[in-house]
Amino acid sequence: MEEPIGVTEPAPVPRQRGEQLLEAAAWYAQERHWDVFPGTWLEAVGGAERCSCGDAGCAAPGAHPTRPDWAGQATGSAAAARRMWSKQPGSSVLMPAGRTFDALDVPESAGFLALARMERMGLTLGPVTRTPDRRMLFFALPGAAAKAPELVRRLGWDARSIGLVGRGEGDYVAGPPTRLAGRGAVQWARRPSRANLWLPEADELISPLAYACAREAADARARLS
Repeated sequence: MEEPIGVTEPAPVPRQRGEQLLEAAAWYAQERHWDVFPGTWLEAVGGAERCSCGDAGCAAPGAHPTRPDWAGQATGSAAAARRMWSKQPGSSVLMPAGRTFDALDVPESAGFLALARMERMGLTLGPVTRTPDRRMLFFALPGAAAKAPELVRRLGWDARSIGLVGRGEGDYVAGPPTRLAGRGAVQWARRPSRANLWLPEADELISPLAYACAREAADARARLS
């Protein structure tokens, strides 16, 4: 079941999915000051869902930009977001990274391991999403994506070899409740709240994330040997 987006009180359940996407986009812009832009959407064709882009082999069906100048489409205005989504209510909610946040993208198994460790350590955490592709994205201050590879290297690992990817300037992330055809919806593993208005620095997250990713990568290699 998808989680509501509200901060202090549960949001009312919308009657249609398009309303939920519209309200989510407006909320991100108004309450978190995150820029948003409408992406592709899902269409029913022959009893199945497919991406509005028309590509049967689409890698992110229903959750990617509709045009190359997507970064220029993004708005931080809730009113503008409502106007955009009213034209196509089923559009995915996409947010450009590198402006008000970056994201550290890790395998889901490592993400849950790191999240539990961070909470035990009492670290300040930002929002965390969980994607249908079994990844978790930890929101951090802008610049985290650029810093991550060197920070991981200092700990003795290679970021990409352990599955840790930075999402920064030039990248975008899908915001809940965006859904990918046949895979499910993006959800909050740790939802936005008043307690995490201030995002952490990359340095605060890298050690537990890298450790968890390296452990999961080693376990995966052991299973294959």
